Amino acid sequence: MMGQKPVTPSAEGIAASVKASKSRGLPPVERWDPPFCGDLDMRIARDGTWFYLGTPIGRPELVRLFSSILRKDGDAYFLVTPVEKVGITVDDAPFVAVDFEVSGSGTGQELVFETHVGDVARAGPDHPIRVERDAETGEPSPYVLVRRNLEALIDRKSFYRLVEIGAHHEGWFGLWSGGAFFPVIPSQELDAA
Repeated sequence: MMGQKPVTPSAEGIAASVKASKSRGLPPVERWDPPFCGDLDMRIARDGTWFYLGTPIGRPELVRLFSSILRKDGDAYFLVTPVEKVGITVDDAPFVAVDFEVSGSGTGQELVFETHVGDVARAGPDHPIRVERDAETGEPSPYVLVRRNLEALIDRKSFYRLVEIGAHHEGWFGLWSGGAFFPVIPSQELDAA
């Protein structure tokens, strides 16, 4: 968001606007097209902590409220209400998957993830899992699509649990969920390690 002027609206004003709408479920931010009002000094750290003006937002209900109006357009993230759209910074993914439940096994396995803000996503064709590896260290960063085009970084403890229930399929080690296979690492790399 370089080259844009800081925005006048405040986080408090945006929160009040959302609370006033009293909508049930998630607001339809993908259908709203308000004018862009500039950038807000708000950031989501890689660990899922939300910061406003450099200070962590300590109220989970406020973080959940802001997360409900989050939208990603291209590579940029915005908080969107019917009347304004402000840019925010996201260090990695906007959400963190902090736990999951598994049911079934093999190709019939189902993985249901929960994020730190209370979203639930059943991994499958509509909510794929993907893994990026750091080019220098090879460290994996696993993600699951939560909603709209917003992903959650799967936390380390959950990823280790996922590896324990992984399977080999067509030359890959990965995960089954919702009838889909999500590759994590080529089987030969895993065998060599």
